[in-house]
Amino acid sequence: MVPKSLSEARVAIVGLGLMGGSLGLALRERHACREVVGIARRPETVELALRMGAVDRATTDLAAGVADADIVVLATPVRTILRQIPMLGSLLSPPCVVLDMGSTKSTICRALAALPDGLQPIGGHPMCGKETTGIEVAEATLYQGKTFVLTPLPRTGLQAVALAASLATTAGSRVIFLEPERHDRLVAAISHLPYLLSSALVAAAEEVGQADKAVWDVAASGFRDTSRLAASDVTMMLDILLTNREAVLAMVEALQGQLGSLADCLRREDEASLRALLEGARARRSRM
Repeated sequence: MVPKSLSEARVAIVGLGLMGGSLGLALRERHACREVVGIARRPETVELALRMGAVDRATTDLAAGVADADIVVLATPVRTILRQIPMLGSLLSPPCVVLDMGSTKSTICRALAALPDGLQPIGGHPMCGKETTGIEVAEATLYQGKTFVLTPLPRTGLQAVALAASLATTAGSRVIFLEPERHDRLVAAISHLPYLLSSALVAAAEEVGQADKAVWDVAASGFRDTSRLAASDVTMMLDILLTNREAVLAMVEALQGQLGSLADCLRREDEASLRALLEGARARRSRM
């Protein structure tokens, strides 16, 4: 049966980058579970995870790493998660809890639903991260004070949901529950669109820079802050964008509409309307 508490559980973390490494550090720092096992592709990642204390033991062998696990956490890029889920079906014994931490949920939850009966799948998405990746930048406080979205499937048992929630809260997060489609629509607005906007901003400045390189000399904190997300890992972001394509496209169209309204006010020199739009955005941002 599913362990009654996280302290009884053996947790296997597949993927020892920023997210997986930070989770391991958080769990071990708090002595939260019976054992943390790490699985990574590269031997050097395994060695570093052990040196950092992010895991109790680690391996490059997926089957060996998840053997006898009570909870398996998939902390790899989205399309890698989609490849790994079918592999886990023959490697895990019921009632193992399978929790992913991918940034999109609809596609992943459909894949989780195809796992063999008895396994306990649940989607997850911790709303945290950095532009930099890799276990080298992992930290035990990464999840502290952050929202951790859980998307249980209809088949997910209450005890499995409670165990996943316990893992998230033990790492320091605040848990909220969302349906997969609703999650994807919301994160398209507040996470995926900002990445595209940041990338477009850098590309627009680059066009100016081709004619006048001084643009980079005058770029200050405002540009650095608003372009920060453009430094994110491209492979990871491609996975996210392509598995949440419809929701992201809808948000791009919404943004184009907002930019069109601002541009129209400028063309007409309509200061009152421009002020109203800007004040509305300022008020909302101030309430966050």
